[in-house]
Amino acid sequence: MSDTLTSTRKTGFLNPNKTLQLSAKVWFVVTTIGFAVFGYYIVKVYSAGALQGDWTSWNTVLPTGHGFVPGDTWGNVAFAAHMIVAAILTFGGALQLVPKIRAKAAPFHRWNGRLFMISAIIVSLSGLYINITRGNVSGFTMGLGNSLNGILILVFCIMAWRLAVKGQIADHRRWVLRAFVLIHGVWFLRVGMIVWFMINQGPAGMNDAGTGWFDIFWAFGHFLLPLAVMEAYLRSQTSRNKIWRLAFGLGLFVITLLLAGGTAGAFMFMWLPHLG
Repeated sequence: MSDTLTSTRKTGFLNPNKTLQLSAKVWFVVTTIGFAVFGYYIVKVYSAGALQGDWTSWNTVLPTGHGFVPGDTWGNVAFAAHMIVAAILTFGGALQLVPKIRAKAAPFHRWNGRLFMISAIIVSLSGLYINITRGNVSGFTMGLGNSLNGILILVFCIMAWRLAVKGQIADHRRWVLRAFVLIHGVWFLRVGMIVWFMINQGPAGMNDAGTGWFDIFWAFGHFLLPLAVMEAYLRSQTSRNKIWRLAFGLGLFVITLLLAGGTAGAFMFMWLPHLG
C-alpha cells in the first residue's frame, strides 16, 4: 500500500516536476493567445494605418499630441516604427520559445532570434524617444516606468546576444526569457489593469491623472512583477526544494487563470471597440 501511494505521488498531479512543467506550458499557451489578440489589435489600429500612409488614423484612438502630430516628423516616424515593429515582436517572439522549433528548425530559430533582438532594440529606442519628446498618455510616472522598462530591455537583449555569440546557450536562454516578459510589458500593463478592475469592481487607487497609489505602483509593477515571476520560474527549475517547485507550479496556474480572465476583459472592453 505504501509503495502504491509513493508511486502515485511521483507520477500524479502533485509531482513537483510535472506540476511545474504543466503550469509553464499552460502559461505559455494562454500568454501566446493573449499576445496574438493584442498583436492583431496593434496591426489593425496602428500598424496598418502607418503602412498605408494614413497616419492620422492613430488620432481616432490616441489623445491630441500622442498620435499623428503635424510637423513632428521624427516623432511620427518613431511612433510608426514603434507600432510596426511591436507587431513583429508580438507574433514572432513566442516562436523562439517553442522547443521543437529550436531543435528541428535551428536556422529559422537563429534568424528569427536576430530579428527579435533587433526589433526589441528598435521598440525600446523609439519608445524612449516618444516618452522623452511627447510624454506618456497615462502621466509622468507611467512614462518613467516605461522608460525604465525600455532601458532594461536594451540591457537584457545585449546580454542575451553576447551569450549566444559566446555559445553559452543555457545562460542565453535565461536572458532571452527575461527580455521576453519585459518586451511584453505593455500587454501585462493592460491585462493587469483589467484584472485589478475585476477584483475591485472598479478602478481602486486610480485616477485620470495617473497619480493614484495603484497608478504609481503599476507604472513599475506591470513589468517588474512579470520579471519577478519569470525569475522565480528560472530558479524553481534548478531548485532542489520540492515544496518550493510544487508551490510555484500551483501558483503559476493561478496567475495564468488571472491572465486569461484579464485578456478576455481587455479584448472586450479595451480592444474590441476599436476593431469595428
